[in-house]
Amino acid sequence: MSTIGPAAGGKEPLIIARGLRKEYGDFTAVDGIDFQVNRGDSFGFLGPNGAGKSTTMRIIAATLTRSGGDITILGKDPEVRGPEIRAHLGVVPQQDNLDNSLTVEDNLYVYGRYFGLSKKFIHGKIEELLAFAQLEEKRGVKVEALSGGMKRRLTIARALVSEPEILMLDEPTTGLDPQARHILWDRLFRLKEQGVTLLITTHYMDEAEQLCDRLMVMDKGRIMAEDSPANLIKTYSTKEVLEVRFGSDRNAQFADQLRSMCDRIEVLPDRVLMYSDDCETLLHNVVSKGMQPTTSLVRRSSLEDVFLRLTGRSLVE
Repeated sequence: MSTIGPAAGGKEPLIIARGLRKEYGDFTAVDGIDFQVNRGDSFGFLGPNGAGKSTTMRIIAATLTRSGGDITILGKDPEVRGPEIRAHLGVVPQQDNLDNSLTVEDNLYVYGRYFGLSKKFIHGKIEELLAFAQLEEKRGVKVEALSGGMKRRLTIARALVSEPEILMLDEPTTGLDPQARHILWDRLFRLKEQGVTLLITTHYMDEAEQLCDRLMVMDKGRIMAEDSPANLIKTYSTKEVLEVRFGSDRNAQFADQLRSMCDRIEVLPDRVLMYSDDCETLLHNVVSKGMQPTTSLVRRSSLEDVFLRLTGRSLVE
């Protein structure tokens, strides 16, 4: 049985960016960033809307020129050899751009012909991709009749028709329900196992933690930190977090007192986050001081806590 995408190879760099910039007049969307993506990586860009994630992806996809710095994709300059680079990329945009008037199968076939692939190759590839996307029973159904999750899986399958070396996914699960998200995650895990290099932008912390081997946290066009999700949490947060709610009028009132009891706190509009390696003891201390939260929750630190530490604001606003 054939596999989707290239077999896992060495760890040679596929993308190298140094001092990469993109400006629109007085606005700087990407502000001199450096990063490298190696073959077989699952590399994520994490940040809120406007962080510069999608702009960076468009530069990598050779559809947007840079304002400064250097970047090579597959050893080539995208502004000089854009068509050659695009032939080796699979792109899954934020918004599905499928042809609703065509069937599932015809969407795959037409896309394959766009790349100049032979009819024989495409027909064989369609069978493989329909199985991969769990859409065999929908092959003759028009796209307009599919659910959001099915459309997303078809968009990913379509991006794989040409067997790209790099698959780029821009916020792949935005708008999907939890079940559809987990099905999609399973498809992407399978691609990772087959050695496909994944580039993923997201503002969902759980998605970044689940899918990405390495993660670049961005805000306002800059890189705030880069590492594996586990190392980012270890470096920028404590082991546990205590979430307490006293009521919107009292959260800030207790802030100074709470701050003296732990490593750090974050006062949000609806709750206070307290950071410690022993939050059960911390909660006991809070209650013993006469502060009775209306609700409390002890949880492990997450990437959202990392982002709060680096930027002072929540990932999703």
